[in-house]
Amino acid sequence: KYWRGVLNGLKNRGVQDILILCSDGLTGLKEAIVAAFPKTEHQRCIVHMVRNTLKYVANKDMKNFARDLRTIYTAPDEKNAVRRLEEVDKKWTSQYPAAMKRWHDHWDVITPIFKFSIDVRTAFYTTNTIESLNSSYRRLNRQRSVFPSSQALLKALYLSTFEAAKKWTMPLRNWGKVRGELVIMYADRLLA
Repeated sequence: KYWRGVLNGLKNRGVQDILILCSDGLTGLKEAIVAAFPKTEHQRCIVHMVRNTLKYVANKDMKNFARDLRTIYTAPDEKNAVRRLEEVDKKWTSQYPAAMKRWHDHWDVITPIFKFSIDVRTAFYTTNTIESLNSSYRRLNRQRSVFPSSQALLKALYLSTFEAAKKWTMPLRNWGKVRGELVIMYADRLLA
């Protein structure tokens, strides 16, 4: 219900369509996307998938396990990714039976990434930019836990956002190429 309200709020403010939504495992978001924006591709944050997998792995094996996981999400297409998923699963399941469960359970929201080229994948495979902004808000809250008024809080959040936004001035790498591919893939939904 909560995420449906958030997405409907975006609709009410003028958002007409969302091509791709990358998120971590937020409960109910997948269903809310389908209800509010049925054409939207829901992509699971690959960084979160890797982190959530590695928490089941011993420190001594993390580097090798992460390298094997990388072969899955960097596969050229879904067919190769499934094959690599099976190889990784076969290699590590005896040692870490719970580690790969999330990959199998959430494969439907991992696979949209394989439709795109490497350039497009790097544009939206993670939610780290949003997490960085949230981190700056948490840092602000740790520095000052009490604000004299709601106006003071809003000003502090604005200034924190302004500082964080300075890091966003760099354009996406290969944006022209990325945009060109998206225009081809979503020709009926994206203006050239």
